[in-house]
Amino acid sequence: MENLVFGQSAPLTMGVELELQLVNTRDCDLTRGASDLLAVVERKPHPGEIKPEITESMLEMSTSIHTRHDELLVELRQIRDVVLAAADRLNIGVAGGGAHPFQHWSERQIFENPRFKRLSDLYGYLAKQFTIFGQHVHIGCPSGDEALYLMHAMSRYVPHFIALSAASPYYQGVDTAFDSSRLNSVFAFPLSGRAPFQRRWEEFQAYFNRMQGFGIVGSVKDFYWDIRPKPEYGTIEIRVCDTPVTVERAAALAAYAQALARYLLVERPHATGEEVYDVYSYNRFQACRFGLEAEYADPHTQQKSSLREDIVATLNALTVHARELDAEEGMENIADCVNVSGNDARWMRENYAKSRSLPDLVWRQADRWRGEGR
Repeated sequence: MENLVFGQSAPLTMGVELELQLVNTRDCDLTRGASDLLAVVERKPHPGEIKPEITESMLEMSTSIHTRHDELLVELRQIRDVVLAAADRLNIGVAGGGAHPFQHWSERQIFENPRFKRLSDLYGYLAKQFTIFGQHVHIGCPSGDEALYLMHAMSRYVPHFIALSAASPYYQGVDTAFDSSRLNSVFAFPLSGRAPFQRRWEEFQAYFNRMQGFGIVGSVKDFYWDIRPKPEYGTIEIRVCDTPVTVERAAALAAYAQALARYLLVERPHATGEEVYDVYSYNRFQACRFGLEAEYADPHTQQKSSLREDIVATLNALTVHARELDAEEGMENIADCVNVSGNDARWMRENYAKSRSLPDLVWRQADRWRGEGR
């Protein structure tokens, strides 16, 4: 059995992964461009990593390790610009957003890669339906035990990340009435949802060994949980966010996660037990369906409030931690989302209303990803 050694990682460091839409510049549908785009990108040096995802219509960009929001944002912009320069040479559009508004999953092509081929053989049509686009945030943890504590403590805030990042109201050509329809596709996988509750890394090791013994998983990568430990990086990985339509929002979400992690590790405001998951599915659904207008049930106080109110209260609690991390600019972006501009799902609906055209909306998403649209 594999020995899951939790790697060395400086506490509260952060990294971001973003899955991007590759679109045809003629009709704004998804296009099979990942292989050609990667071939161009590989010829020039660039920060971070630019990698394939499960279908040819997707690309993943990931940053290096950071401690500051401003430096993370600089690198995200640099990687974005490298991808855009290569895409422009090939006449391919690039956009953020959690789901393409009108693509048909049956037209997707699995990227030539042994792991992706195995997933396609295992999951059938679900593999092509997995052409959805998420942001993953890694937060460094000092030990495996602290990673498990932070993973469970952070679960209370999963609805925050869903609502703040929601950017997939349209799917298969219709308004789904969800702010984030993307997570409904993730939930179809058998190893998705919440992680089992363990407090000690040895307990998680034993659980992993049992699952590996059944032949169900080969690595931690086979768990599609909303938050999972990444022992090889020494991090936890928050996986519920839609890819935002701007890199600025992506950096702000990472800063929010970093400040929240500091708050949870330093102040230990909540006891963590199995009861933190009593209302988990309910809160998760509410955030996907209604975004910032969702209802929120606090598993610790057993009181209900609006999710917007809970995020505002959390932002207030994070003030000193954001200051210590030099993350105030990121918190301002989150505060603007909550109090003024709304999430990207709102932006997408407002822009669709102007033209009543989903291809036009994708154009606007591509412009906004480039930093040009409003």
